[in-house]
Amino acid sequence: MIEVLVISISNPLLLGIYKNKELIKELEIEGMTSDVLPVTFEKIINEYEISRISYVNTPGSYMAIKVAYVFLKTLAITKNIELMACSGFEFNNNSPIKALGKKYFINSDEGIKVDFLDKDTKIADFKLPKQLKQIDFSEETLPIYNLPAV
Repeated sequence: MIEVLVISISNPLLLGIYKNKELIKELEIEGMTSDVLPVTFEKIINEYEISRISYVNTPGSYMAIKVAYVFLKTLAITKNIELMACSGFEFNNNSPIKALGKKYFINSDEGIKVDFLDKDTKIADFKLPKQLKQIDFSEETLPIYNLPAV
């Protein structure tokens, strides 16, 4: 079974291709999600028979999440591919994720909050996992924005 994992909330965009839950190909793509996702998936679809696509639907850049969702949902429907979603905290060791201005999304026992960081806080880069077995994927694929209305 071939699966594709998309992390569009980071720059560069990270894309992993997995066979039987094991990473077989890793792509780091510079550019805007709306520009690079269609071109990249055209190549992937021509090379692999994809069974599942998973993407990060929270938290992070609203635009990147929204563009990824619309594109991947359309692809999933038209190609009959399963679509799953998960939290970005799964791919950066639960490190804070950039929100607005100088604020960050912080995952805690009470849930996700938006706040300023302490000056000693370390921020980890996003990384594609070598295996997908331990990732908490959800069938709820709509974007989750985590910010209150302004």
